[in-house]
Amino acid sequence: MIFNKKIFTTLIVFITCLSFTVNCFAAVKVIKNKVGVWKLLVDHKPYFVKGIAYSCDRVGSSTTNTNEWMWADVNNNGVIDGPYESWVDLNRDNYRDNYEDNIGDFALLKAMGCNTIRIYHSDNINKELLRDLYYNYGIMVIMGNFFGAYTKGSSAAWSSGTNYLNETQRQSMLESVKRMVEEHKDEPYVLMWMLGNENDVSGNSSNSTATNTNAWKYPEVYAKFVEEACKLIKKLDDNKHPVGVCNATTRFVKYYAKHTPSIDVLGFNQYSGPYGFGTLWNRIKQEFDRPVLITEYGCDSWNEKKKSTCEVYQAKYHYGAWKNIENNSFWGDGVGNSIGGVAYSWVDRWWLVGSPKVHDTHLGAWSGSTIDGEFNDEWLGICSQGKGKHSPFQRILKNVYYTYQEELWDWDPATY
Repeated sequence: MIFNKKIFTTLIVFITCLSFTVNCFAAVKVIKNKVGVWKLLVDHKPYFVKGIAYSCDRVGSSTTNTNEWMWADVNNNGVIDGPYESWVDLNRDNYRDNYEDNIGDFALLKAMGCNTIRIYHSDNINKELLRDLYYNYGIMVIMGNFFGAYTKGSSAAWSSGTNYLNETQRQSMLESVKRMVEEHKDEPYVLMWMLGNENDVSGNSSNSTATNTNAWKYPEVYAKFVEEACKLIKKLDDNKHPVGVCNATTRFVKYYAKHTPSIDVLGFNQYSGPYGFGTLWNRIKQEFDRPVLITEYGCDSWNEKKKSTCEVYQAKYHYGAWKNIENNSFWGDGVGNSIGGVAYSWVDRWWLVGSPKVHDTHLGAWSGSTIDGEFNDEWLGICSQGKGKHSPFQRILKNVYYTYQEELWDWDPATY
């Protein structure tokens, strides 16, 4: 068996997390102190989101079933695959050696220092699984509702996209939000609710970067509708959990400031570079003083110019992004409105570009400050699935995993 410092650290923390149990908690809330610094509190203690956009997509599958992984048992042994049966390919040889035992993603997430995953609500959520995630691994859930993004929840035809002026679609979306809250409001794993996913992006169904809504045409209408949903959630949930809205840009912030006073958290999917998120923190402080959660950030591990992987740069990117998130938190030297971040994503997702059977290296829909200024969508994972033969079980932990475990997420802000 091959040992090194990184692997040894992983195993030690893994053993520790096996006996980890948490107690039930009081209401989750965001507060602002006298000097204008924001904190997220769970059970009256500071909670800083160390998050992962989690899924364990199976190579070869292009399913649109958002939470299929919560039930998947491809080897028919009665154990859910990714969360409990994934194993680490320590020597990266795409062969399972006899010492590479089942560990499971939940244990790996805990060992990494993750305390939160971000998922989207659907009709097939495994609540028992999420309870186990919370009670035995100490990991909470940001429960999202697409709120019409990709026409999910609106009952709109894909060809026309979600229309926030359409009363029938609006009621359908509110019913979707209601089902989500009523089903999960009393569950211990819920950290907060998150509405939408880049619904502010301009474009239509022919633009692959768009989420196929008309919110970008009618930002004031959208902001007022978000307020309606926020009020509904707070009424149903008795104000026990914060409500956020997820954006790709800051162009809607002025509309939220005017029309959406009930929003608790502003979420932003940001891929702006290895040194952080620029003027975002100050802009939100000035335009609509709410805590900020970076709901997605990350970097691919494929260098398009060199036609090879580059895990070192990916780790550097995450390091710089996280340090900027920390610096603008309640204990940092920055603006003081950061409540954490959610790294994207847990595993490389082979279905995003081209055939789901191929780990495509040609470019996807994005461009940004990555290794080479380009986005290779299928290489954003914290973990690789190797050559795909052992999916959904095989995990090759990239350098970025150890960067979080050993340098970034190795402490608890509640003790600060």
